[in-house]
Amino acid sequence: QVQFVESGGNLVQPGGSLRLSCAASGSFFRISAMGWYRQAPGKQRDLVAAITSSGTTSYVDSVKGRFTISRDNALNTMYLQMNSLKPEDTAIYYCNTAAKGLLNWGQGTQVVVSS
Repeated sequence: QVQFVESGGNLVQPGGSLRLSCAASGSFFRISAMGWYRQAPGKQRDLVAAITSSGTTSYVDSVKGRFTISRDNALNTMYLQMNSLKPEDTAIYYCNTAAKGLLNWGQGTQVVVSS
């Protein structure tokens, strides 16, 4: 069973950077694709970045060029480097499979981008 713990969120000014981490209690190896999701208050939870077991990445257009997803399979940890942050990036960020069969959601980590 894989369980996720997200961390690294904070309050940051527009244009700033954050690095989020997703630690897993189980192995990523059996999951074909992992991803970062985000949900703003009153809004839909959306996938924003994904990475396959072989390292292929994809991003939603709104974060492309600003966010970088990566993973360390040996540590069962996934990362999201977030640069040039905008107020519209404000949300709670979660990690989960980006393929079929979502696992249990963690608590997420809150990112607030504000002056």
